[in-house]
Amino acid sequence: MSDSIILVDKTEGIATITLNRPNSMNALSTELIAAFNDTFADLKDDPSIGAAILTGSGKAFCAGLDLKELSEGGNLLGNSGANAKVDANIANPMKAFGRPIIGAINGAAITGGFELALACDILIASTEARFADTHARIGVIPGSELSQKLSRTIGIYRAKEVSLTGNFIGAQQAESWGLVNRVVNPSELLPTCRQLALDILSCPGEMVREYKQLIDNGFQLAFKDGVELEKETHHKHLSTVSSESIAQATGSVLDRGRKQQH
Repeated sequence: MSDSIILVDKTEGIATITLNRPNSMNALSTELIAAFNDTFADLKDDPSIGAAILTGSGKAFCAGLDLKELSEGGNLLGNSGANAKVDANIANPMKAFGRPIIGAINGAAITGGFELALACDILIASTEARFADTHARIGVIPGSELSQKLSRTIGIYRAKEVSLTGNFIGAQQAESWGLVNRVVNPSELLPTCRQLALDILSCPGEMVREYKQLIDNGFQLAFKDGVELEKETHHKHLSTVSSESIAQATGSVLDRGRKQQH
């Protein structure tokens, strides 16, 4: 495998991004965070890419911040000094990318790695996947939305169990709690994610991006406000489509549905 700390493969409109520090469980060093930010900035400006898959090399997805670098005085927790240009909130470049990101969780996703997983739009887990939030154990309050997103994903009581104990949960438990979409064998992980990405790419790209933004923006609001946002977006969008285009698209959807039944 390449010596690069982050690998990017672009095929058929899909960017597969692999964190590549297997000997460090793909821990987020300053160098990797900077490369991660740059990678998503480049992908954001690439109109040929309609979806992304994020995974890790080796046996881990991501073990969180590089504790060895932290112990040696690394500046991973703040945005001052020599690393002022490195955005440590790993969710930000993923949001700015604006297109769907499928997390292929191949192994342990711990603390910052858990945050990285939660920043994806769809999560597919290998049977080898495990999740843990160890912020309470290491004495650091999360800064990439974990404390808010996890409770909204699996419920506040389960989220408190995960975050206040620091205990690991396995792939099957994550699926039963609604944390991941499904669990597959390791050999099926990337093919499953790739097929999902191709399904996404079969829809108009601009529509996918607008719909994703609506879901994400509404997720941050109270239900009533989210409904109002949908109504506003719906009426604004209707002015850009014709009844003929809707009828044509509906026919294509029905054809696709019939094919998927066989």
